[in-house]
Amino acid sequence: MDGIVGFLSMGGYWPFVWPAYGAAALGLGGLLALSIRWLRANEAALARLERERPRRSVARSGPAP
Repeated sequence: MDGIVGFLSMGGYWPFVWPAYGAAALGLGGLLALSIRWLRANEAALARLERERPRRSVARSGPAP
C-alpha cells in the first residue's frame, strides 16, 4: 500500500504533477475532438464536391490504335 501512496504523492510534488497531467489530458482530448470534427467536415465537403463535379472521360496515354 505504501508503494501506491508513494507513487500518488509523487514525493511531495503531487500538487504540481497531477494538475499538469490533467491539463495535458485535457489538451490532448481537445486536439482529438477538433481533429475528428475537422475530418468529418472535410469528408463532407469532399463528398459534396464530388457530387457536384461533372464527370470527365479518362484520357488515354499513348497513340490511339
